[in-house]
Amino acid sequence: MPSILMLCVSLHAQTKKPAAKKVVSTKTATVAVSLKNRADSISYAFGISLGQYMKSQGIESLNYVMLNKAIDQTIKGQPTLLDMNQANEVMGSVAEAKSKKVSAAESAKGNAFLAKNKTRTGIVETPSGLQYEILVKGTGPIPAKEDTVSAHYKGALLDGKEFDNSYTRGEPLTIPVAGVIPGWTEALTLMPVGSKWKLYIPSSLGYGDYGAGQDIPGGATLVFEVELLGISNKK
Repeated sequence: MPSILMLCVSLHAQTKKPAAKKVVSTKTATVAVSLKNRADSISYAFGISLGQYMKSQGIESLNYVMLNKAIDQTIKGQPTLLDMNQANEVMGSVAEAKSKKVSAAESAKGNAFLAKNKTRTGIVETPSGLQYEILVKGTGPIPAKEDTVSAHYKGALLDGKEFDNSYTRGEPLTIPVAGVIPGWTEALTLMPVGSKWKLYIPSSLGYGDYGAGQDIPGGATLVFEVELLGISNKK
């Protein structure tokens, strides 16, 4: 999360400028804004940056009097109403609230999908909630949790957005069965070598409420195609 200092915008100069003149058109009312000097440009540029961050966090408005006061006190080295630790706690709560909102929406979407998906012919659902369909039925041995396997795969979100693909990298994944997300671990301990399955993994068996990186949001249901090539620690 960005430091609170990185989110401050130098708007203090704007409070001293005369009110902007309004230019009214026949369609919409707009405000004429001009950048008269470097201070204006810097202030406006920081305003854009802060506005974009606010938008990304779902913030629609601020108390600009308090914002300007905090900026003015910080720049002048005066005592502030919150210290940096307290300010970062507030910003952290904003980010957490947004994360929970996104996660709840993703979970609801995923649950609705899985409820419908399990009614399709060929879909198997395990007691944990993992769903899979067999694309290619293998005849080899089935890995145990303590094994290491080699597999090709591609993963995507419900909207089809792909976030990982070993085929495009040209190299299969070699990894301990117990070293992957729970949905993968469960599937691998059911798959004979030579199988290719399509997995539908609820967030509880994937990356949970926090997601992973920029591509996998919290609460996301994941769709994988997994091709089990072999058990690396066994002949």
